[in-house]
Amino acid sequence: MAAAAPAQAPESEALPAVKPLPASDQFADIQKELEPMVGMDNVKSLVFEIYALLYISRMRSEAGLVGGSQVYHMIFKGNPGTGKTTIARIVAKLFQKMGVLSKGHLIEVERADLVGEYIGHTAQKTRDLVRKAIGGVLFVDEAYSLARGGEKDFGKEAIDTLVKAMEDHRNQFVLILAGYPAEIDLFLQTNPGLPSRFPIQIDFPDYTVDQLIQISELMTKDRDYYLMPQSIFKLRQHLIQEKLNDLFSFSNARYVRNIIEKSIRHHAVRLLNQYASGVPPKQELMAIKPEDLRWEPASK
Repeated sequence: MAAAAPAQAPESEALPAVKPLPASDQFADIQKELEPMVGMDNVKSLVFEIYALLYISRMRSEAGLVGGSQVYHMIFKGNPGTGKTTIARIVAKLFQKMGVLSKGHLIEVERADLVGEYIGHTAQKTRDLVRKAIGGVLFVDEAYSLARGGEKDFGKEAIDTLVKAMEDHRNQFVLILAGYPAEIDLFLQTNPGLPSRFPIQIDFPDYTVDQLIQISELMTKDRDYYLMPQSIFKLRQHLIQEKLNDLFSFSNARYVRNIIEKSIRHHAVRLLNQYASGVPPKQELMAIKPEDLRWEPASK
């Protein structure tokens, strides 16, 4: 008996015409926000993967193919100041632009916002926040703190309520749990069903000293200031030492932002004293000098 001929793929002419989507327009704003962000190559790649999936799914649907149903709940693992909240806002905006979420807003909460003071209070507080997040993203920072109190702690009630909300409001909101990498890993082990509910897990690595200097220069440039070469040298030496002294609680870009904002205040006081009866030259109004960079002495 002759072997059956292999099934032929449908001819492209047989497919319904697909109207091209304005890909560049849809992703342009997102790209503008992502591009200047220092580092984060893995994060940028994943955001683009999500966009590509949503874009191609729409094209498949218009071609009469099964679009598929994806779960977009996420885990963000990273130390403070590594950009987790910023990326959560960008992801919310992307989902809104692509029609996954109706509003694209971000509701940022922590343990105190979710956990109540008596039995039943936690569930109600958590449900209320989920309702506010419908159409957007619910971002739970330091999510591992919900599991720290043991079986009798009301944090467990918050976890159970969130898990139920993920089922009750499927595809109506996206839940992002964020926190320190080691603590988040331990948190996920407290409930065997949790890891599978968060198919997208993103690592936010600490910034290198070079990246922190780059971030500092961008921050000053955005404010029409600039760091003098001697200031950059002073800041670099300080960041090297600070990262060594405070490896596990160093707040990365947040720490640098605080230094820059403080230096701008010191710069203003210096100029006011130096040019009490005149107007400083434009370059002086812009230049952050080494004496403007100050920080508390390292604790012994």
